[in-house]
Amino acid sequence: MTETAITVHQTARPHGFPTPGHFAFAESAVPEPRPGTALVENLYWSVDPYHREMMDGDFALNAPLEGRALGRVVESRDPAFREGEILFHRQGWRTHSVVTPEEARKVPHFDGVPLSAHLSILGGTGLTAYVGLTRIAQLRAGQDVFVSAAGGGVGTATGRLARLMGAGRLVGSAGRAAKAAYLTEHVGYDEVFDYHAGPTAELLAKAAPDGIDLYMDNVGGEHLEAAISSLREFGRIVRIGTISQYNSTGTPYALRNLPDIVEKSLRMEGFLVSNYRDVQEELYEFVVPHLQSGSVTLDETLVDGFGGIVDGFLGMLRGENQGKIIVRATGAGI
Repeated sequence: MTETAITVHQTARPHGFPTPGHFAFAESAVPEPRPGTALVENLYWSVDPYHREMMDGDFALNAPLEGRALGRVVESRDPAFREGEILFHRQGWRTHSVVTPEEARKVPHFDGVPLSAHLSILGGTGLTAYVGLTRIAQLRAGQDVFVSAAGGGVGTATGRLARLMGAGRLVGSAGRAAKAAYLTEHVGYDEVFDYHAGPTAELLAKAAPDGIDLYMDNVGGEHLEAAISSLREFGRIVRIGTISQYNSTGTPYALRNLPDIVEKSLRMEGFLVSNYRDVQEELYEFVVPHLQSGSVTLDETLVDGFGGIVDGFLGMLRGENQGKIIVRATGAGI
């Protein structure tokens, strides 16, 4: 273990797209665990779209940023933790964390499944997709699904899981042609359009000419409006995120077809995945056998070295990732 700990701080509030200047790396001595805690050396870090939203006011300035992380216990002063165990916690943007049993949970080992999966399809990303499909939308076999930001972490997980659940036509949107090709060739989408190619409503109507039953919304704005128009009677909208507004400095997009929600008896519901932690074991039971058999593969973009965490985060906001973007400690080895 190194003798120096590094944390990432947010130093200013961004107006529009953040830059490296909004962050600073701070060095300090490795913290000492107190009684009832454990010292964790972090191995993998998650960077997520919601971090951008929290930069506007939820994150304290000049303090370590939070986030999902996986790390190894290197010193324990609580019987709940043993040295060498791998833990999941949310004190993420730092090389070392001191956690209590209430702040961390042990990560199960599954033969043949990389540890990084616990931050992608087996982690909050996959759980978001699974809860959205099963608890909120109650997807039934044969139903047609549209997913916005389909090339991101939640979008790829949604595609994988919806296909396993027997979805009918699976349509997505992405910001790059290469992402669209990857999604149709590897993830299971029937058609994916580049939303830069024209009005979203027209692109979606062409991709799903007979309409859709379910919209998994990671974007909001024009995508949400297009989906409302394409949804069949009694369709459902699962609100997950509003990426289209995270870096916007203008007036939020005003939906012009809200009456359709009433006229077509549509249902729109949002949720926080943190309220569904009791579904975690069910997610393992559903997905792990498919990972072990190879019928599901990981959609991950790995960034090597903690020093790349800010660049990885900004790259994710620019859509440079394929699937979930994860930062990996140099020499993590697992």
